[in-house]
Amino acid sequence: MIEGYCIDCGALHGTSEDQATVWLCVAPDAAEQLDLHIRLGIGAQAIESSLDPDEVARIEVKPDHLFMIWKRPESFDGRAFNVSSFGVVLSEKRLVVICASNSLLSGLEHDAQMTGTLDVLMALLAESVHHYLGHLRVVKQIAREIQQQFTRAMDNQQLAQMYNLSESLVYYVNAIQSNGAVLTLLRNHGQRQGFSDSQLAALNDLIVENEQSFQQARIHAKVFANLIESHGNLANNSMNRALRKLTLINVVFLPLNLIAGIGGMSEFSMMTSGVPWWMSFPVLIACMGFVGAGMVLVLRRMA
Repeated sequence: MIEGYCIDCGALHGTSEDQATVWLCVAPDAAEQLDLHIRLGIGAQAIESSLDPDEVARIEVKPDHLFMIWKRPESFDGRAFNVSSFGVVLSEKRLVVICASNSLLSGLEHDAQMTGTLDVLMALLAESVHHYLGHLRVVKQIAREIQQQFTRAMDNQQLAQMYNLSESLVYYVNAIQSNGAVLTLLRNHGQRQGFSDSQLAALNDLIVENEQSFQQARIHAKVFANLIESHGNLANNSMNRALRKLTLINVVFLPLNLIAGIGGMSEFSMMTSGVPWWMSFPVLIACMGFVGAGMVLVLRRMA
């Protein structure tokens, strides 16, 4: 699907492709890819890179245009935070955005600060950086909830969520770091090409905000890695304590079983034939109880 937009009064408005200065290409099929190649000169490799969710963020400066791959966060699906890629082709006449989902320009339609295609690109990148910051705030809230439940037993669903979030943050750190390199290269390109002072200032602000999100993502990734390691240590500690208690029980009952096995009830009855059974057996049980209690005290002092 290919949609055309024009910039009017600082906002984007839908228009025909012939009059459009901003093109949004959402998962273009073979015919649309051929049309992009014929009308705009966009190669198949650039389109494939733009639609590949695992493509690394980068920027390529050509004589007549600029090609960029940008990593953006996907909406939270309740289990993990994912990242995807989209491509941008910026020339003097138009801006072409190639992506796999139709949600990139929806948040830019009410921005009244856009006067050209470069401003649209800047607003698009700023929206993505702010999206990262919003997701990281959600990650922080989830981390607090997990820490509150950390001293209690965690079910498999909570453990899976913790592992998924830890993996997502690794991808976030990588994506945000690569986006920071793209922003730096774009600023250097803008200084050579004569970007306005306001545009360069906006780029500097984006670089600062992206660096802040990178630091937050790295901190959260370390926190979740430590949580996973601590949970493993707590599980091992709980297992060791349970085994210690079981060992204590076995050691306590071992001499009692030994006494009962060697003597046996028949031999004990024979040895205490002169004593009534209702006296001899309670005495035996009491003696075994004293022996067991003594073993417990000795083992606890040894521990």
